[in-house]
Amino acid sequence: MGYTSKFNYLGLGYECILFFLPYYNVNIYAIGLTFVKTITLFQLLNLKKMKFNTLLFTLTFCLSSFTFQADAQVQTPQLSPECDFKQTVGLTDVSISYSRPSMRGRVIFGNVVPYNEVWRLGANKNTTIEVSQEIYFNSDTLSKGTYALFTIPGKESWELVFYTESTNWGTPDKWDESKVALRLKSKVKPLKTAVQTLTIEIEDLNTAGANFSISWGRVKLSFPFQLMTKKQVVKSIDELMSGPTSSDYYRAAKYYLNEDIDHEKALVWINKAVDMRGVSAYWMTRVQAELFAANGRYKEAITSAQLSMKSASKEGDSNYVRLNEESIAKWIKMK
Repeated sequence: MGYTSKFNYLGLGYECILFFLPYYNVNIYAIGLTFVKTITLFQLLNLKKMKFNTLLFTLTFCLSSFTFQADAQVQTPQLSPECDFKQTVGLTDVSISYSRPSMRGRVIFGNVVPYNEVWRLGANKNTTIEVSQEIYFNSDTLSKGTYALFTIPGKESWELVFYTESTNWGTPDKWDESKVALRLKSKVKPLKTAVQTLTIEIEDLNTAGANFSISWGRVKLSFPFQLMTKKQVVKSIDELMSGPTSSDYYRAAKYYLNEDIDHEKALVWINKAVDMRGVSAYWMTRVQAELFAANGRYKEAITSAQLSMKSASKEGDSNYVRLNEESIAKWIKMK
């Protein structure tokens, strides 16, 4: 085999390797080693007699020799591991996500974390808090939603900031005060024993509130919050004790109609729904008309259909108008 022929085949081998590389997670050493193996095999084999399929198999064999090595990656522990937790307080869920740096022999506040500057309250990506309902810090209200948490540490007191943009990484490049949902202040509580790792907790729980606390080093901050649990429970009880709503009766009646179950009972329910909601609810009087018809009461079915058609026409719902017209024409023949 001449030099040119060898060069062409080696060039083909190199191109084939480049073709396969996107399918493997490899490093430069592995690529070089595989290329050397490929060249060696090309020299040992009679390439003139080698078919393309055999060449492809050979390249695949070479690449597979380092697949295990390439896919195996060294894993090391994070210095600031992630922590995600959800705490239910009363009827409200409070979810917190943050990374937890440790002291590791360092002086934290006034050194690693400067005083009187905005700090992201953790490490890596933003620390976030999500509340499922409004919570109250005395006279200040934090609305339902997700917020990034920032602090401004001081020697005597800290400021806690709830920031509406929660997806950026760390402190915003340009602080936007309009995105500040709430600012709170708390005095520093010195600790006798240092807390080695940043700790955020929801503690001192009761059904009407809890404390949001931050501890690290010899510093602890507490931000008590309150909930409207009693009001929520009373509202829920009142709604339950007042009985089903018109929508409840309507959905139950419609289900029975669609599934062909006990039309007499369904008619009682839809009559209650219409009494509570009024004849302007044309979707309800439509079901009422159908249930009258299902019970063989065609005269009443036509009356309800006419009420439904009139209200639907007023609201511009041509579909309900058409359905009622068709039903009335059919039921007139069946009276």
